[in-house]
Amino acid sequence: MSSALVIHGHFYQPPRENPWTGEVETEPSAAPYHDWNERIHAECYAPNVVNYPNISFNFGPTLLTWLERHHLDTYEKILVADKESAARRSSHGNAIAQAYGHAILPLCNARDRVTQIVWGLADFRYRFGREAEALWLPETAANDEVLALLIDHGMRYVILSPNQARGKVDSSKPYLFRHPNGSDRSLAVFFYNGPLAQAIAFEKALASSRGLVEQFLRAAGIGDLVNVATDGETYGHHFKFGDLCLAHALEVEAKEAGFWITNYGEYLDRHPPETETEIDNGPDGEGSSWSCVHGVGRWSRDCGCHTGGEPGWNQSWRKPLRDALNFLRDDAAIKFENLGSELFRDPWSARNDYIAVILDERRGREEFFARHALLPLDETRALKLLEMQRSALLMFTSCGWFFSDLAGIETIQVMRYAARVIDLQKQLGFEPPQQHFLEMMAEAKSNDPEKGNGADIFLRAARP
Repeated sequence: MSSALVIHGHFYQPPRENPWTGEVETEPSAAPYHDWNERIHAECYAPNVVNYPNISFNFGPTLLTWLERHHLDTYEKILVADKESAARRSSHGNAIAQAYGHAILPLCNARDRVTQIVWGLADFRYRFGREAEALWLPETAANDEVLALLIDHGMRYVILSPNQARGKVDSSKPYLFRHPNGSDRSLAVFFYNGPLAQAIAFEKALASSRGLVEQFLRAAGIGDLVNVATDGETYGHHFKFGDLCLAHALEVEAKEAGFWITNYGEYLDRHPPETETEIDNGPDGEGSSWSCVHGVGRWSRDCGCHTGGEPGWNQSWRKPLRDALNFLRDDAAIKFENLGSELFRDPWSARNDYIAVILDERRGREEFFARHALLPLDETRALKLLEMQRSALLMFTSCGWFFSDLAGIETIQVMRYAARVIDLQKQLGFEPPQQHFLEMMAEAKSNDPEKGNGADIFLRAARP
């Protein structure tokens, strides 16, 4: 049998909407486009409609929400690509789900991890009309606890970096990860081909479709499967015409070279995992990822990883930012549980189910309250309480920590969700802990003295 070829694209943008208006404001750095969503849509999401039928992919729920609203044609072609691939590949569609708000799951508390997964799977089910076989972990960040949750929620497989394995692994075959509770439950782990992913993402492998397929062939000499995962934006946004290179490689040259172009679900039907694996749980068990050699330090401290910035800059702002947001999250959780217990049969179950209202308020709202509400109910008050929790979850969108400085647009966006949490607390009659929050934010310092500290940036740029 010919070697299998699976290309996975992780397509994602952080939520960019103003939390009060729901509209994306002008982002001058994306010029000549209105904002980065528009720019990357033109360079990547729209051109890659030719590739979605041939590749494994995930789209972030917040990005799909924006695409459905602003580029319905592209959105519908993504859904059609999944249906067409399922028809060709023994009911295994190319699409997989993603944790809802692109938070680093090992750094979330236990309740938030569950909600991020539940919302991501519900979003997938609503849009694609079927159950997901897998869920993309933001930044592939994982530890044993996260993989156990995937098993608990019925996931069949997960995609990880080879560097996340405990010991050396062979990317040409799937592995078996057993639930750490000692039960017989498990999921398959695909460790993608690291050198090939590096070549595609950073080493101009997309300069030539022939050269790309030659790299596939060299990788195929190792075993039955060539599988690679990169950011989907690699194809067209990071590398101009990368979408065309991939399209020609998959439609013509890879087929001529004898590759069986498939997806992970179909491959597993024929090649179930035979070898068990354990993953690297990172420093202190906090997790590992594909873009931080220090585990998940990139999203919690000045580990040395960053993108952009000037010589001499540091990312010491990351820890006080996360500490401040954790504090605000925990305070909001207490208030949510106290008031929520007066409004809902089980406030945390209601939060997990609130995704139905987010996805389709017209139809989902009545059914949601029928399932969860205690009567009599002030619906407006209940919805504000749940929206407070939605903003608290979105405060932890990973992009807020990824780049070089506290004053970046992605970091300001997570601050805006914090401001929304505070605003909704006021509307609900609570006394938000804004002063202590600002004191904690002041410990985060921008590398640009003119921008000040986190409290300065929050008061200047994040509030409505």
